[in-house]
Amino acid sequence: MKKVPVLIVGGGGAGLACSSYLSLMGIETLLVSALPTTSLLPKAHELNQRAMEVLSDLGLREAVEEIGTPPDNMRTSSIEIGFAGHPSAGQTLWKLECWGAAGQDPEWLLASPYPHCNLPQMHLEPLMKKRAEELAPESVLFGHKLIDLVQDDDGVTSTIENLATGETYQVRSDYVIAADGGRTVGKIVGIELEGVQNAAQEVSVHFSADLSGFGGNEDTLIRWIMLPHDDSAMCVLVPMGPKNWGTKSEEWVYHSNYEIGDPRVDDEEAIISDMRERLGIGDHPLQIHLVSRWFLGGVLADKFSVGRVFAVGDAAHRHPPTGGLGLNSALHDAQNLCWKLAFVVRGLAEPTLLQTYEPERRPVDARNVQRAVENSFQWIVSVMELGLGASDESTEEKWRRMERILSSDPAHREERAKVITAIQAHSMEFHEHAVEFGYEHASSAVIADGTESSADPDFHRFTPEARPGHPLPHAWLRDVYSQELSTLDLVDTSSFLLIAGEDADSWLEAGRALEAEGLPIRSVSIGHLKGEYFDHRVRWQHVRGHGPEGAVLVRPDRCIAFRAHHAVDDAQSTLRSVLNNVLGR
Repeated sequence: MKKVPVLIVGGGGAGLACSSYLSLMGIETLLVSALPTTSLLPKAHELNQRAMEVLSDLGLREAVEEIGTPPDNMRTSSIEIGFAGHPSAGQTLWKLECWGAAGQDPEWLLASPYPHCNLPQMHLEPLMKKRAEELAPESVLFGHKLIDLVQDDDGVTSTIENLATGETYQVRSDYVIAADGGRTVGKIVGIELEGVQNAAQEVSVHFSADLSGFGGNEDTLIRWIMLPHDDSAMCVLVPMGPKNWGTKSEEWVYHSNYEIGDPRVDDEEAIISDMRERLGIGDHPLQIHLVSRWFLGGVLADKFSVGRVFAVGDAAHRHPPTGGLGLNSALHDAQNLCWKLAFVVRGLAEPTLLQTYEPERRPVDARNVQRAVENSFQWIVSVMELGLGASDESTEEKWRRMERILSSDPAHREERAKVITAIQAHSMEFHEHAVEFGYEHASSAVIADGTESSADPDFHRFTPEARPGHPLPHAWLRDVYSQELSTLDLVDTSSFLLIAGEDADSWLEAGRALEAEGLPIRSVSIGHLKGEYFDHRVRWQHVRGHGPEGAVLVRPDRCIAFRAHHAVDDAQSTLRSVLNNVLGR
């Protein structure tokens, strides 16, 4: 029987991230996936700034940026009236800035040193799998299916089948991470997914084609194409690269919807025929790679852990694709859970630390599911304002209305303004910093300081702050050699970080004394005029929320665990007590 501290079930983005994180922290794992390989579908592709911080931790950021969408080809999302096949088709009704508009929005520059990226999951997961295999050779097994698991007081015994040989074997582990999309592990341990699972029937087609002759915007990543000539009302077209992007992309993915129960969904030729009709491209040459069917919905697990089993990613929450919050949330789950598992396995924390995973991540993931659902239903509002979809109105009448809305004639301004008001609401979907960064973790692994959060409950505004429970804010620093780095770069995934103010000698000395005792903590000082690192733009002083004699303690997942606003009588005892509380000791 093979024995490992952690068994990971599932080889998608969440499972592969967990494998690499734990390997980097010195924890042996075994990952098994029933699938023969990583995803063949484009699926998730947007990687927000927090996700890029995770990928940076895993040593993958540069590889992702190298093959991902160039920034100039993902500045906007466009709402277009038709694609081709009609004299008025292909015109842009409105463009929305996306995810910082490739550096044009200063809020994105202030939030993180890493820009938002775009890379289809079918290209991302092979990078993640390769990295996981580098860090844990012969411990990433695809084509190996979990059959059963049994928990006891001391661990978990899992039965695995090698699908290529039919051989079964057992794995004994201290803990199990369920990253299998809820297919197997959750059902065994009693995790239920709650919410709307079948709100709409969707189809996706991944294909290769030269669509450059149909025009379009080179700075647009996602085209939302309104269809006056079809009852489906709207489809979505997204370039997939892999070498060229914008209108010159070699590969594309098309998304469209059908009524639930429509028999055409089961007929691949009918789907392709409908796609050609909806896009208006006739018999234009296409190479079809894959047709997939899926249901639009938003669900959340009733619990994120049962005993020694922890659910991450799609096993814990599933989102509509609008806003791109699914994979990003999964990567954040992995970051939150893995340092806790590593500390417990290494004997640095009590198992009670693991009980903080659910109260920290479940509310955040619930909010992300809610936002994705709201983003999705806002498109129904926009379609209704445009007067599209099934109705008694003729196709010609619908096109005439589209031409009025597209017109710059002042006589049609009021009609256009009503539509644009609905469409502008989608700016939330592409400007959700307060969702990505503005969350707060609340658990025994966070010591509240009595201050009120400045987070915007409507998600319209994000204010970075080093308040307990919030992510560590980014600020550019310089060392004595004028090397520039971010506050985020100071954090190590295997230890806590104490950031002391410029006059906080007592906190700095306390941190270093505890480090000398062997506790997992590093200490630095940051100040504008003095310190190990210079706050040359005074950005850290602006966001830290404490005085020059104060300090913050940052967890390995870059969550603020504790903030001292000033000096205390016995900093070493206070800091020791804080660490013990956070670690459940």
